[in-house]
Amino acid sequence: MEQPNLNYINELSGDNFEFKNKLIGILKKELPIEIAIYAEQFKNTNLILASQSVHKLKHKISILGLEKSYYIAEEYERNLKKNTTNLEPDFENILKIMQEFVNHL
Repeated sequence: MEQPNLNYINELSGDNFEFKNKLIGILKKELPIEIAIYAEQFKNTNLILASQSVHKLKHKISILGLEKSYYIAEEYERNLKKNTTNLEPDFENILKIMQEFVNHL
């Protein structure tokens, strides 16, 4: 499986370490909250709301350079809208990898 990276954040921030740290801080703050919201919606089988959370999380997936994972999330979002949970284990794995990476920043 692909690994998260800071390439996009580094590209955005250039030599501005203050801006880079601010972006990382936002990731560290928002990612666990967004994952928790998604998990609660999924647990309550509110798949439409869960799909909206997946949509928001796709942006974090993209920021962390997970190109293949982005397409999995996109397909999973469509599945949830169709009331099916296909790809849920794959998406959960993506979230776990992202969370572990962000926790170590």
